[in-house]
Amino acid sequence: MRMSRKQWAKASVTAFALIGIAAGIVLSMDRAAQSAETGVPAFTYDGSWPKLPLPNKWTFEGITGLAVDKVDVIWVLNRPGDYDNDPIFRRPEVTENYASLNPPTALCCLKPEGILAFDQQGNLLKHWNQSDKIDGHLILADKGGNIWIGSDTMRKYNKDGKLLATLERVADPQNPKPGSYPAETQQIVGRIEGGEFDEDARELFVTDSYLRGRVLVYDMDTLKFKRGWGAYGKPLSEIKFEPTVKYDPKGPPAKDFIGHLTITVSRDGFVYAADRQADRIQVYTKAGKFVREYTVAPETLDRGSTGGMALSPDQKFIYVSDIMNNVVWIVDRMTDKTVGHFGFAGHSGGGFHWIHMVATDAKGNVYTGEVDTGKRVQRFLVKR
Repeated sequence: MRMSRKQWAKASVTAFALIGIAAGIVLSMDRAAQSAETGVPAFTYDGSWPKLPLPNKWTFEGITGLAVDKVDVIWVLNRPGDYDNDPIFRRPEVTENYASLNPPTALCCLKPEGILAFDQQGNLLKHWNQSDKIDGHLILADKGGNIWIGSDTMRKYNKDGKLLATLERVADPQNPKPGSYPAETQQIVGRIEGGEFDEDARELFVTDSYLRGRVLVYDMDTLKFKRGWGAYGKPLSEIKFEPTVKYDPKGPPAKDFIGHLTITVSRDGFVYAADRQADRIQVYTKAGKFVREYTVAPETLDRGSTGGMALSPDQKFIYVSDIMNNVVWIVDRMTDKTVGHFGFAGHSGGGFHWIHMVATDAKGNVYTGEVDTGKRVQRFLVKR
């Protein structure tokens, strides 16, 4: 039986589609095989987590912080200021406050609470607002079950939202003019951008945005200042603020941090400081001695490539969120080499728009949070 030209065309399209599907399956299998062979983790997007919609007509706002506690509950810092106005470009049209208008213009949405906690199945377990009215930029969970929020300073809460302690800061509002305080000031001067615990030593590491970034270490129990340093381990007193400094991938590295500094601490005693707008990560001892630095996606400009960081459970890899390229980079911690990435630019599931923070649970799954119009938290399951 002879086929018509139309039938031939339809059959050809079907054949090519089947070939494409087969090729995609082979490529996926090949990538999985390569991942198993090299030991580099691979991930798949989990569209079932968290369970949506949120209650009370809430919606996610900018996700500025993520933490996983000792029982693998995921704590989300939901920046409620985004509800009333876009915090980056001040565009009220990108908010979703229609249900709060008088009269309401749509069924959704109402202002969410700032702290949301989800279990491994995606159920919302707890929700509460921090005591201060300043939008936070960091959330940490200690082994004692307490939740720490970083904004204009660090505040310690119990898991139900009761304020327990506050880290001292200077009297001025966030980010006073450079030179308002000496660089060696022991209190928080700017705002908290990153932080991590060394619970064996009972120490809290934070990054203060003052003068584009300072690493400060406090006693977890007394909240007393212990030490601090700037880029390359320089003493705080030697930090210089240069208002015109910008990252140039072809030029020499900046002598001080450029901006948006986050931090993590490994179990073997190293401190990693990600200087986002310089596309670099600097490594220190816990005492502040500079060890080395390396770059990630070093051609990236504007907001930079090295944002939030999280360690894999075995501490072999660092996951780095990239707000500009909208991926999560996988960095081998022993070689400092970027060995892979996952995600893509886009608003569909598994994609990112302005990915901001990243966290891991005990199983090795990765959680991501987005700001601007991304406004969501996602989970990526590690392939085994």
